[in-house]
Amino acid sequence: MTARRILFAALFAAILVGCATSPSDDRISVDASTMLKSSFKARGQAGLDRLDQDDTQRLCSEAAGKTPPREVAERIEKQNLATIQYPADGKLVGDWKNGEKIAQEGRGKQYSDDPAGPVGGNCYACHQLAPQEVAYGTIGPSLYRFGKLRGYGIEMQRYAYGKIFNSEAFAACSTMPRFGHNGILSEQQIKDVTALLMDPASPVNQ
Repeated sequence: MTARRILFAALFAAILVGCATSPSDDRISVDASTMLKSSFKARGQAGLDRLDQDDTQRLCSEAAGKTPPREVAERIEKQNLATIQYPADGKLVGDWKNGEKIAQEGRGKQYSDDPAGPVGGNCYACHQLAPQEVAYGTIGPSLYRFGKLRGYGIEMQRYAYGKIFNSEAFAACSTMPRFGHNGILSEQQIKDVTALLMDPASPVNQ
C-alpha cells in the first residue's frame, strides 16, 4: 500500500470514529450556554446575569420540560420553601384594589422599562381572576373565586402569599415566576395581590 493510500485510510478511519462519538451532555450544556451568552448583550436593566441559572433552574432545565423525578422535585420544593420571607408584621393581606392594578400591569423588568417605573405581576397573562376582565390567559389555572372556594383562613392566606413569593416551593418546575424570590414584586405588592385572591370583597370572590 502506498503512503498516499495509507494516509487516506487513516483519515477515513478518523472520520468514522468522529461520527460515531457523540459529545457528552456536559459538553452540549457548556456549548449551549456559551452560544447563548455570546448572542445576548446587556441592555438597560437587562444584564447578562439573567442567563445564569440557579440550582432550581438548572434542575428544571435538565428535566427538559417534563415532570422531574420525585426526589428532584422534593429537593427543589424544599430549597425554595426555605427562601420564602413572610412579612415581619404578620399581615399577609393588603389592598385588593392595588392588587388588581398589579395583576393588570405587565411592565417592569424588560430592558425597555424604566427601572423607577411601575412593576406588575401580569397575572392576567396566565390566569382568569376578576370576571369583569374578559381577556386572560389559560397557561395557569383559573383563580376566580379563589378564596370563596378554599376559605379565607390564615393557612390559605399563607399559602397564597407563599405561592406568589416563590411558586417553586409548592410545585417544582412551575412556569409561574418567583415574584418575591427574584425581587420582581415588593412585600407590599405581594400582600396586595394576596388580597385580590383572599379578600371577600375582591371581585375575584364575587
